[in-house]
Amino acid sequence: MRQVLWPDEGGEHAHEVGKYFAGQLGEPLEVLLAFDDGGGPVGFAELSIRYHAEGCVTDRVAYLEGWYVEPHARRAGVGRALVAAAERWARAQGCTEFASDALIRNRVSAAAHRALGFEETARIRCFRKAL
Repeated sequence: MRQVLWPDEGGEHAHEVGKYFAGQLGEPLEVLLAFDDGGGPVGFAELSIRYHAEGCVTDRVAYLEGWYVEPHARRAGVGRALVAAAERWARAQGCTEFASDALIRNRVSAAAHRALGFEETARIRCFRKAL
């Protein structure tokens, strides 16, 4: 599922997942998994805490780093359940704000965020220059 969400990351996903479960990865702080009635994975949410997030006023913001639901399981409450669990986790960490992002061209993600109560705070383009 991570490969589908972040295809540009190459073959690093299996390595990162292994490091996460071995306790050797600092981020994400928490990973939530959703399963169907047969026990198969259908979604996940990766969470962190950031010191800054666009539009937020606190310096300890729970952040939805990654959120994915398999296409066949969408529009059935899986994404909503993952975000609700993420919000409970965030509150337990002492956070009072919860933030996320989506690529400007990803209208489906933007609509899903809005449907769950997120408000859009900014539109940005990020740049990089190799040195």
